[in-house]
Amino acid sequence: MGDVEDELRDYKIIKEGEAEILMHSSNTVFFNKAQVYNRDMSIAVMRTYIAKCKEEHDAYLSKKGRLENKVPEEINSGSVAKNNSITQDAEANGDTDVQPDQYLDETESISEGFKRMPSWKGSQELKAPRVLEALAASGLRALRYAREVDGIGQVIALDNDKASIEACKRNIKFNGSVACSKVEAHLADARVYMLTHQKEFDVVDLDPYGSPSVFLDSAVQSVADGGILMCTATDMAVLCGNNGEVCHSKYGSYPLKGKYCHEMALRILLACIESHANRYKRHIVPILSVYMDFYVRVFVRIYTSASAIKETPLKLSYVYQCVGCDSFHLQSVGRTINKDKSVKSAPGYGPVVPQECSDCGKKFNMGGPIWSAPMHDKEWIFSILANVKAMKERYPAYEKISAVLTTISEELHDIPLFVSLHSLCSTLKCTSPSAVLFRSAVLNAGYRISGSHVNPLGLKTDAPMDVIWDIMRCWVKNHPIKAQQPDKSGTVILSKEPKLQANFARAAASLSKAKVKKEVRYLPNPERHWGPKVRAGRQITSKHCSLLGPEVVSGSLDQEADGSSEAVADKLAEGPATKRQKTVDVSASQS
Repeated sequence: MGDVEDELRDYKIIKEGEAEILMHSSNTVFFNKAQVYNRDMSIAVMRTYIAKCKEEHDAYLSKKGRLENKVPEEINSGSVAKNNSITQDAEANGDTDVQPDQYLDETESISEGFKRMPSWKGSQELKAPRVLEALAASGLRALRYAREVDGIGQVIALDNDKASIEACKRNIKFNGSVACSKVEAHLADARVYMLTHQKEFDVVDLDPYGSPSVFLDSAVQSVADGGILMCTATDMAVLCGNNGEVCHSKYGSYPLKGKYCHEMALRILLACIESHANRYKRHIVPILSVYMDFYVRVFVRIYTSASAIKETPLKLSYVYQCVGCDSFHLQSVGRTINKDKSVKSAPGYGPVVPQECSDCGKKFNMGGPIWSAPMHDKEWIFSILANVKAMKERYPAYEKISAVLTTISEELHDIPLFVSLHSLCSTLKCTSPSAVLFRSAVLNAGYRISGSHVNPLGLKTDAPMDVIWDIMRCWVKNHPIKAQQPDKSGTVILSKEPKLQANFARAAASLSKAKVKKEVRYLPNPERHWGPKVRAGRQITSKHCSLLGPEVVSGSLDQEADGSSEAVADKLAEGPATKRQKTVDVSASQS
């Protein structure tokens, strides 16, 4: 018993959901408490995925049964009529040797055609989904999948770090028989493993420390048809425009700095995954795309279809962002032409903007291409939200993920990017109208408007930018401002008369349903220093105070100091070979 206690002295037990892991006090294996949102959202999506697969499988079997019952009747009736007709013709010609059995070959060939009809997963019985966690670290995510998701099959946990795999195997044993029977840990390069196991996994989870770009090519090949790829990107500085050239080299898109930069990051990641999938005649169907805390996370289904990938250019767009005001415009990469009763693809028309902004006269920056098609599936969102609310006691981060899903469910899913009301007012140097008044003005003008889960101040609308600026011009007329310098963007915008007379009368739909019900949509962080952590293996120093907090850093430094003192004492007790050697060892340990 004492030996076990000595072994566990440097470990602490971390419980999340129904899983427990042993974490060493050193930073050898990565763990971030803040990713509980990520793990809870993934579990919610996986539970919905299993339910959807059952529905799709039942629908397929029902349809197949109807076809199999219908075809023999049609074939038999047709064969009898044809046999009778041929027999009558033969008798009229004096030939009575014709046998009806010779026409059964046609019946058999048609039946064989229906037998060859592809089935969902190729079997009558729906198999439990296989899951791959490509970057497992401590294995907490894989353990939660195995213990909390009903109907799940085998879970493979990979990592390229020996210490992480040892910790993962230790945690699998620590979680009992259910975990041991379902979860397997392997020391392997995720890229090689996925390439050698193509279309074998129904769910592939990528949650790297930083960019997932190097894993995407192999990941899209390892997902089975109709399966889900879950992908996280934490390199937000790159995706949001601080290092545009790096983003282009990793993701194939150029980001723009704007209030919508986090949504643009989601759409850049989706476009990148679609690009990798298209190389193998596959395409993606996004079901949920989320920005939370310090990362973006997308959930996409992957299908194989050589014809569907021809529509990819219609789902991608370039973005023109004015450098002087908040005006932005999208230009589709491709378009379709109806010719000779067929639809053909063609390059998109452009440019959609002049050299100078028609609102303020400044130049445009061009970014992209980004995914401009819907990045959520509305039916899936409602199903996931219903599942979360029905099982809220099983989600440690219930309040956060339900708030995010509620906000997403109210978004305009067919509108890419958004405008910020405060940013519009900052350009004009005016007081800001309330969100209700601005929403009402847009609705009264005949357009749609909604909020955004990415930014509490973001407003998604199908109103063009000239309508948005006309509404703001009308607002400034009723709420005058001080005169500004003539070369400022706001001055140029306000110098034009509005073509639209805005109506700020309160509209019935100006408040979202969640706000009417007083449901919480945007939650603060539950504690201080809630965010990214230090990469595993790195030594914690005083510069990490902003990430971990001074208490954690000081405790880690004290522990290292105690360890160093013990090491020095051991060396002194051994006795130095020479006086010079002792001096060197002491100074090295103290540095």
